[in-house]
Amino acid sequence: QVQLVESGGGLVQPGGSLRLACAASGYTLDYHSIAWFRQVPGKAREAVSCISRDDGATHYADSVKGRFTISTDDAKNTVYLQMDSLKPEDTAVYYCAAISAPASLLQMLWMASDKYDYWGQGTQVTVSS
Repeated sequence: QVQLVESGGGLVQPGGSLRLACAASGYTLDYHSIAWFRQVPGKAREAVSCISRDDGATHYADSVKGRFTISTDDAKNTVYLQMDSLKPEDTAVYYCAAISAPASLLQMLWMASDKYDYWGQGTQVTVSS
């Protein structure tokens, strides 16, 4: 059974950093690219970042570009989201998700949550002083 498990969330002050991890079990990440989404109550799920399995290309939402970095550790079957210069508006539940799509399509599809095959349970990130 495929499972994605997020970890690393917590409470941090504005300007601080957190690193989220998405660990895959039940299969390897060889055939899926991984993205991070976030959601606050009453709002739609928002795409944050994605890393392509095919060519390692990374994609970021404009709201996090320059502050967040996505990366992969193949040996650990884990994808990370390094979040720096955090702002109160980054507060949300963060989810990782897996999508099977070639790199040429991923750059167009990665922000569409309905295209993803598997989802984690989410981890809360709160940015507050």
